[in-house]
Amino acid sequence: MLVYTTGSGVHGFTLDPTIGEFLLSHHDIQMPEQGTIYNVNEVHAPGWDPRVRAFVDGLKGSGRAARYIGSLVSDFHWNLLKGGLFLYPPEERAPEGKLRLVYEANPLGFIAEQAGGSASTGTGPILDLVPATLHQRVPLAIGSRQDVADYEAALAAPEETGP
Repeated sequence: MLVYTTGSGVHGFTLDPTIGEFLLSHHDIQMPEQGTIYNVNEVHAPGWDPRVRAFVDGLKGSGRAARYIGSLVSDFHWNLLKGGLFLYPPEERAPEGKLRLVYEANPLGFIAEQAGGSASTGTGPILDLVPATLHQRVPLAIGSRQDVADYEAALAAPEETGP
């Protein structure tokens, strides 16, 4: 499937192998306001900010389904069609994030926003960032608009300190 936007909605085209052409199969894709799934590699949880861990724990406790393939494009595609949240938060070993702004986060962020979703670093919109370098890395939260807003709110809360 080829997903395409020119800045005026998102459309999906599916390859018809009998004629060797992509045909419009998903007109004006709209991401649900809130999803029922989340995608995050929880093996990295020990290196996350405690607010991220608490947020993900809350998703698990809310009855949401975890679905992590390990492929940004595949995980995002499911969320684009069904709603949900893909997270790749900063962690101790990659405090600036792992995904590349210019050729991973920005293109998918543009598609998400065109489909009614959202994309964020956790502190602000991905599309507001001006790249400093070609391979600049960023954290990414992308998916349904309300899910991304909830994640940003969780990160904006003050970090709890010990006794």
